[in-house]
Amino acid sequence: MKQLRVGLIGYGFMGRTHSNAFRTVNNFFDVPFQPVLQTICARNGERARAFADQWGYASAETDWRKVVESPDIDLIDIASPNDTHAEIAIAAAKAGKMVMCEKPLGRNGAESEAIVDAVEKAGVANMVWYNYRRVPAVTLAKQLIDEGRLGRIFHYRAKFLQDWTISSDLPQGGEGLWRLDVKVAGSGVTGDLLAHCIDTAMWLNGGIDEVSAVTETFIKERKHTLTGEVTPVGIDDASLFLARFNNGSLATFEATRYARGHKALYTLEINGENASIMWDLHDLHRLQYFDHKDEGKLRGWKSIHITDREHPYMANWWVPGLQIGYEHTFIHQIADFLTAVGGGTSAAPTFREGLATDDVTDAVLQSAASRSWTKVKTR
Repeated sequence: MKQLRVGLIGYGFMGRTHSNAFRTVNNFFDVPFQPVLQTICARNGERARAFADQWGYASAETDWRKVVESPDIDLIDIASPNDTHAEIAIAAAKAGKMVMCEKPLGRNGAESEAIVDAVEKAGVANMVWYNYRRVPAVTLAKQLIDEGRLGRIFHYRAKFLQDWTISSDLPQGGEGLWRLDVKVAGSGVTGDLLAHCIDTAMWLNGGIDEVSAVTETFIKERKHTLTGEVTPVGIDDASLFLARFNNGSLATFEATRYARGHKALYTLEINGENASIMWDLHDLHRLQYFDHKDEGKLRGWKSIHITDREHPYMANWWVPGLQIGYEHTFIHQIADFLTAVGGGTSAAPTFREGLATDDVTDAVLQSAASRSWTKVKTR
C-alpha cells in the first residue's frame, strides 16, 4: 500500500479529530493509501512537539512554509484559524501538494475563489472538512432524497445553537477565542455554524438562489486578549435567514451562540410531498422518517436506528445495534478522500463546493446589512 505523508497545520480541537481519522482509517476501511503522520506544525514549538509525541507525528515544526515546501509531505491538512487558510492552501497547491482544509474555506468568497483557482490550476486533490455529510443518518437522508422518496421538496429548516459566548466578560481574539475576532474569523456564527448547515442543505437539496437575513451582535465591545484593549466586536453573535432554493423550496436557517442550555444543537428537517425527514446531532445515529404512503392507521413518524450493514458506512464498524459517534464522521471523510485520490479525483465537498457555501454566507451578511433580499452569487 502506498504511503501518503501528512503535514498537519494546527493542533487544536480540529487537529485532534483529523489526526484520529488519519491514524484510524486503515483499521476499518479498505483504502488505497496508508496515511503517515509526518509533521505537525503550530506556532508554539513546545506544544507542537508535545502534540507530535501524543499522536505519533514524526516531527514538529513552527513554520508552515517549511512543511509546504518539504519533499517529505504529500498532503497538507489545514486545521488552523480562518485567516491562515488562503495563504497556506494557495502555497500548498503551487507546491503540488494535495490539500484538505477546515471550514469555512475562506473568510469570504473572494478568498475562497483565490484558493479554488490555485488548486484547479495545479490540478491537486482537494477537500473541505464538512464532516456532517458523513454522519450515516445524514448520508442515508441523501440517498432517500436522491431515490425520489420525498417527492417534490417544499421546506428545509435548519438550526445550530450554542451558548458559550453569552458572558460579557469573555474576551475576543488570541489562541482560544479567535472565533470572536472578525479579522481572524471573517464572520461569527454565519461562517462558523451556518456554514455547516448551508453545506449540508445544498448537498441534500441543491443550490440556494436568494436569501433574506438578519444578524445581531449582542455584546458590542470586548477586551482583546492580545492587546488588553476594549475594542468593538465585529462578528455576528446570531444569524437568521430565509432562503429560496433553485428548486423552488423554501428554507429557514438559524444559528446563535446565545441559546442558553444548548452546546451544539444542530437539527434539520425536510418536508416533501410524499415524505419528511428529521435529524438531530444529539441523536446522530437516528433518522426520523415519515412516509405518507403508509397505511393510514399505522401512519406516523418512525425512528430508524442507523446501525445495520445496509446503512451508509456501517458495514465497516460494529455489529448491528451498536452505534458510532462524532469522531467517526472524520474517519469516513478521509476514507472517501483517499478512495477518490486513488481514482485520480477529489471527493466532495471539493474546494469549489466550499466556495459555493461561502458565496451563500456572503449573501447572508450582505442581506443583513442592506435589510433586503439578496441573490447568491453564481459562478
